Amino acid sequence: MRIKHTIVIMALAAVATVFGPAPAALAADTPTTFGITAGGLGVAVPASANLGSASPGASATAQLGTVTVTDDRAALAAAWTATVSATAFTTGAATPAETIANTAVSYWSGPATATNGTGTATPGQANAGAAVVLSTGQTAFTWSAGNGNNSAAWNPTLVVAIPATAVAGTYSGTVTHSVA
Repeated sequence: MRIKHTIVIMALAAVATVFGPAPAALAADTPTTFGITAGGLGVAVPASANLGSASPGASATAQLGTVTVTDDRAALAAAWTATVSATAFTTGAATPAETIANTAVSYWSGPATATNGTGTATPGQANAGAAVVLSTGQTAFTWSAGNGNNSAAWNPTLVVAIPATAVAGTYSGTVTHSVA
């Protein structure tokens, strides 16, 4: 038994002599980088909207359709404010009798219908009782306390108070949403 052990030990010694000691483990670091591209900030609105019909002295009321703000800026402190304004609504030759001033146009954003990303989406007007007149720019929605990409969508309600002196016709105007 001793001879076998001695032969094995001698064989291992011979291998170690021929090949040398086992090399120590080597390590090397590779500094690695990558970039994250930033996109833009935008708003998408319905191509058109129809508020239906109403009589003089009544109101034309309907939801405008989904408005969506998309923030692809990949910001550390993601925040934005969407604003809304409206022009006057006119028909025919846009004489005073054929014009409904934007002071007769009210808006309320309602709650978010969809959100994505980290942060807080806050409606400018959560319900009909908070509706605002669109004679000047008004806050429609805000995003705060977020980071990275995000989006929010809502379906606002537009109310046009039709003066008792309004003449019959199809009235057209523009509702503008912007974001910054």
